[in-house]
Parts: sequence; structure tokens; C-alpha cells
Amino acid sequence: MREWVDHVIWWHVYPLGFGGGFRRLTGWLDYAVELGANGLQLGPVFASESHGYDTTDHFRLDPRLGDDADFDALIAGCRERGLQVMLDGVFNHVGRSFQAPEHWFKHTATGERAVFEGHGALIELNHDEPEVLNHVVRVMEHWLDRGATAWRLDVAYGVPPAFWKAAVGRVRQNRPEAWFTGEIIQGDYVTFLRDSGLDSITQYELWKAIWSSLNDGNFYELAWALKRNNEVLEAGQPLTFVGNHDVTRIASKLTDERHLGHALAVLFTVGGVPSVYYGDEQGFRGVKEDREGGDDAVRPAFPESRDGLAPYGWPVFDLHKRLIGLRRRHAWLVRARTTAEHLTNTAAALVSTDGADRLITLLNVGDEPYDFPIDTAGLRVVESHDDNRSPATVPPHGWSILAG
Repeated sequence: MREWVDHVIWWHVYPLGFGGGFRRLTGWLDYAVELGANGLQLGPVFASESHGYDTTDHFRLDPRLGDDADFDALIAGCRERGLQVMLDGVFNHVGRSFQAPEHWFKHTATGERAVFEGHGALIELNHDEPEVLNHVVRVMEHWLDRGATAWRLDVAYGVPPAFWKAAVGRVRQNRPEAWFTGEIIQGDYVTFLRDSGLDSITQYELWKAIWSSLNDGNFYELAWALKRNNEVLEAGQPLTFVGNHDVTRIASKLTDERHLGHALAVLFTVGGVPSVYYGDEQGFRGVKEDREGGDDAVRPAFPESRDGLAPYGWPVFDLHKRLIGLRRRHAWLVRARTTAEHLTNTAAALVSTDGADRLITLLNVGDEPYDFPIDTAGLRVVESHDDNRSPATVPPHGWSILAG
């Protein structure tokens, strides 16, 4: 079935920004494997009018990325290296030039085609129409047959959960290994998971709590979000992240660059399916702005080869690699429940468990060393921000991970 999900670490790429199309991306697969990733999460790859989320044909590849042979070569390269492939399905809306009968589209009270959240170039589909459901099922099955194993469902929150339940239910009949995550920004994650039949949702609540708690010196916010994440884990597998194509880069979001390791330590030691946004592993910076073209800074081109990457990024790469390695050695963390065993505004001891398995993540964003009043008998430091090897004491602005 979907046992592979228990072990996957996604490397998330926005192909239209990455540059060079499928051929260049194929050349970076060894880099993804070196990082520790075993899944390639792709942004939109289908024909569109501009940024990929205004699809014009779900069955045709965007010619800016290459042709069918280039896509097949990418899939073959992923298979050779043991990389799963997730595609981005934009099924809430389409571009204005999308060709379909008029009853496929939603309409306003005045009879005009409804647009998505005020974006005139994005026309909403009518999810009460059986032909739209049939279309989405055909698209999903087509690209799963072409080598994908998972779908990210864009704007899943804008589509009735019953639609998703019907669609993925039909797809799973013949493709039980497929995995589906839905983009949900806020709201009742648990109810949505149960009503939609999806495997996963995008864990924006945890994303916000990670950087916000570090910036504000308020680990109570993080503890609350982790409690909520435990509840989500009862219903599905949240897709966890500290960066993606729609948000300011984590290196720019943090007000203190010393706290990047703290954010990553949380990401890789709590329950869920982690995703790393391309460039974050190199310390890329970029601020998303609410304007036309405001996403460009967080969707940049990658160089043709690793020689084009800046020297300052490789220590960040090594940090990701170490923590991903720890995650891969403790695959049970995908199901882990995490609680705060000790908590102050600026110090937290987060205990992640699954049955008899346990890891403790210690975080200190204060200006003084912090002695955690926890029992560390039988525990050792398996990762930390420096060479600190004292299980119960964490230096100023430091972090460490303990295991038995």
C-alpha cells in the first residue's frame, strides 16, 4: 500500500522558477539524494498561462519545462535513485483559456464566470458537476500511470470535501499506493481530513508557530501548535515544512539567524511528513510580497550545476543533511506525538514518542546557558548546534537532540 510514506523526505521544487526545465532538474537529482531526500515534490508542470496555477491543459506539459521525453527522463532518473514523485494538481480553478463546456465553471448571480479570491485570471470549476469529477480522476490516473506516486491538491480548502472523497476513492481502487495531500491554510484540519478522505494536509499552523515562537521568544505558542498537530496525526499525516513556494524564506523570516537550527530541529523531530523547499537547504533568502510578481523572490532559478551555489550555503546544507539523516534513522517519527516536558518563554524540552521510541529536542533562545530540569539518565546528545555534549545543559541560542 503506502508504506513508502513512512520514510519519505520531500525536496520541493517550483519548476517554472528553477530554470532549465526538466533536463536541468534531472541533473540535480543526485544533489537531492545527497541531501537525504527520497521524494521530489514538484510545483505545477502542466500547460498554463503564466505561473503554473492558471492551468490550460492538465494533460499537456508546460513547453517551458520540456516535452514528454524530458518528463519521462526525469521520472526514470527518480526511479533509478529511489525518489518518489509528487505532482501539483490545480483542480479548484483553471486559466481563462482552459477549454471546457460552460457548465464546468462556477457562475456568479449575474451569470459571469466566478473567479478565485478576486484573481481575474483564475476561473473556478464547478465541483457539483459530475463531468468535472470525471476529468479530475482521469488527470490523476494519467499522471500516476506516467510515474508519479503522490498529488498535492492546490486550494483543497476551496473544494467541497465530498468531491475529494469521491475522486481519491475512485483513484485508489486501481492505484492503492498513491498518496494525497491537500493545501489547507487554516481551520479544522482534523474534520477536513476525515470528510475528504485525503491522507494529509499542509501543516501551516505548525509552520507559523515554529518561526513565530522563535522570533517572539514564546515557546508556549509552539507547544500549543504541537498539541494540535498530535490531534491531526490521529486523522492523517500532516505535510510539515518551514518553507514553500508561497511563503517568505525561513532564513528571511527568522529575526535571528542563529535560530535556523532550532526551526529545523523541530521540523525533523515531530510527527508528519517533512518537506524541504529548494534553496532553503542552502540558506536562500527571499521575501514574499503581496503584489503582482510578489512570489518571484521565493521562486528563484537554481544554477546549472552545484558550482554555481554560493560557499555560504554549504554549512546550511550540511545541517539539513545531518538532521535529515537523524530523521531517516528514526523513521517512527512520522507517527510521533510530541509534548513539552519542560517549558518557559525561551526554553523548551520537546519529547517525541511512538511506543517505546523516544527523542528529546532541547531548545534555548535565551542569552544564557539553560539547565533543563529533566531526567537525562541513559540519554546522549545525538545532534546539536555545536560540539555541546552535556545532555541537560544547552548553551545560549543553542539546541540539541537527545536519544537513548
